[in-house]
Amino acid sequence: VPEDEQYQSRYKEQERLWALMKEAGRFFHSQLYAPVGAQCLAYTQKRGLSKNIITQFGIGYAPDSWNALVDAMRKKGYTDKELVAADLAGEKNGRVYDRFRNRLMFPIIDVRGNVVGFGGRVLDDSKPKYLNSNETMIFNKRKNLFGLNLAKKSKQGFLILVEGNIDVVTMHQYGFDNAVASLGTSLTEEQATLIGRYAEQVVLLYDGDAPGQKATKRAIPILEKAGIAVKVLQIPGEMDPDDYLKEYGPDKFKLLLEGSSNRVEYQLSAIAGKYDLKVDDQRIKFIHEAAELLSTLGSAVQREIYGHRVADAGKISFEAMKTEIEKAYKRRVSKEKKQQ
Repeated sequence: VPEDEQYQSRYKEQERLWALMKEAGRFFHSQLYAPVGAQCLAYTQKRGLSKNIITQFGIGYAPDSWNALVDAMRKKGYTDKELVAADLAGEKNGRVYDRFRNRLMFPIIDVRGNVVGFGGRVLDDSKPKYLNSNETMIFNKRKNLFGLNLAKKSKQGFLILVEGNIDVVTMHQYGFDNAVASLGTSLTEEQATLIGRYAEQVVLLYDGDAPGQKATKRAIPILEKAGIAVKVLQIPGEMDPDDYLKEYGPDKFKLLLEGSSNRVEYQLSAIAGKYDLKVDDQRIKFIHEAAELLSTLGSAVQREIYGHRVADAGKISFEAMKTEIEKAYKRRVSKEKKQQ
């Protein structure tokens, strides 16, 4: 088969899957307002989601059935093979069944406006809490972000990166239309590159718990490597954005956002939090670890400003701090040379 024919045939397959996913999205959305979706609709009301935001994001409901979607899509002329290829259906012993059942459904829409996958959230405490589409011919979770199809039009001038789909939806509802989330995975280099096309700055707003802090630490260098300036926002009391907005409203959240620290301040305060600075041994460890961090900064101005801060916190002279930073820098360069 000539190469262009192969390409055309592959593109036709993709077009069929995009059309199928759009139909599936319409089906799930209609089920939310059907009698079968009453419990799920009540859940969205309990979570404070408005009818407008549900429509804007195309949120829906996957009925508690093994074949509701499969039957509806067969009637539209789609084959079982296509349903399995789109990861809308699974197959066992020759029987094709709905993959998403009894879940609140979030369509994952790429920046071109195609529905490429779904995220399904349970309505109770059953596991897994979130079920995302697996990779398919039209969906690569490393290269997509939930909500970017809407956030790319935002006039805010930066993006807010959060953990969950509900956080994104709630933030958009409260006027923060620049919120996006990675898809059940840690942030990837491809996602950072994608973010870089639409924003020069990102505010990281992951949960305040240990996994959230770990994810924040991991995301900072990935975003900076893509040329994006990073700020970090930590919500008091380890609340997530969804809860904070409902309790305190958008004005208070905006103030939090404006006070978000840049990533160096965030990392220095995380290092300081590990040590008791009243104890000499601990203070020395804090100074060494802070010097390691400051030695990675490209700007002499940054090194001096933050060096002064660490010196004050560690109760040493700036000259001593400067020496520590220089030593840490030399160690790092020699280690990199050895690795090369």
